[in-house]
Amino acid sequence: MDTLNNLAREVPILSARYALRFVQFMESRGVKRHTILEQTGVTEDMLKSPEASLSMTQVLTILSKADWLMTDERAAFEFGQQLDLPSHGLLGFAVLGQENPKRLVSMIVQYLRVGLPLMDMQLDSIGSSFRIRLVDTWGLGTLTPCLTKIYMGSIHRVSSQVCSHFTFQFDFPTNAREEDWKVLAPGCEFEFNAGVSQVVMPLTGIPIRQDDASLEFLVARTRYDGQQKTPDADQTAMQVRELIMSQPGRPCTTENIARRLDVSPRTLRQHLASAGTSFRELRNEIRENFATLYLKDTNVPLESISEKLGFSDQAGFTKAYRSWTGKTPGDVRRQARAKK
Repeated sequence: MDTLNNLAREVPILSARYALRFVQFMESRGVKRHTILEQTGVTEDMLKSPEASLSMTQVLTILSKADWLMTDERAAFEFGQQLDLPSHGLLGFAVLGQENPKRLVSMIVQYLRVGLPLMDMQLDSIGSSFRIRLVDTWGLGTLTPCLTKIYMGSIHRVSSQVCSHFTFQFDFPTNAREEDWKVLAPGCEFEFNAGVSQVVMPLTGIPIRQDDASLEFLVARTRYDGQQKTPDADQTAMQVRELIMSQPGRPCTTENIARRLDVSPRTLRQHLASAGTSFRELRNEIRENFATLYLKDTNVPLESISEKLGFSDQAGFTKAYRSWTGKTPGDVRRQARAKK
């Protein structure tokens, strides 16, 4: 398992545009560029190339150097705040014109998981609030706090248009005062040693629909009188879509999604049918979107994409992708590179 993880760390996965922005950020704080890049294998030509990508090993080497050079432990969060929509490339274009706040946040999480695959993100919604939990899937060790703060800062920046108050929770301590953290995000809450790293966001200006407001009541009532009650079909379909986006791989099954929504698989299928869709259709739609993003905007190998999306092997992924789009994954990747 360690061997596989070590091999995965050598695969180019992150656009060099992030490294360039990070180096520029450190330069603004008085750190010389060569100090950051020395012995990382990252060259000036790579930073300037729109097609270049960095491996996880290179990313961690750069962050390791920068982490001890950051005299202010809030710096990583501040850098994250500089990662606005245009910084994320395809993400910026994808969310333009998106007026539904809930869908916007779902899209942000979806695209960040693909374009910035250094940590995983799990998205849950309750009523008009979202919770985005960060998960370390690489074994980042001492660099986990640094990357967590970068993610939190970027989430704050790109989600501020639909949310004015954030509660940031970190599963590590801080030496800075709470007031110093609040300077970076006025009106927001910062909690450390929280046992989990996540951000809770009540979305701005979203009236709570009757089915949203009564969801928790219905669940409680179900436990009380033993009757199975669920929100309406459209709301259920939206929740299923969000849950699939948060984890599109092998654990994403009808049974697991039904369990998370506190309904039976049969009831879930009935609600989705009433909404004019099915679990299979929703999952395949999201898998196709994820796959296309990986193919066009990253250098993640096809085998890794297959695994991330829950396929047992690359051949199965290729067959499914061809059935969705009429093209093979290799064709899509070659066409995307030809246009750059």
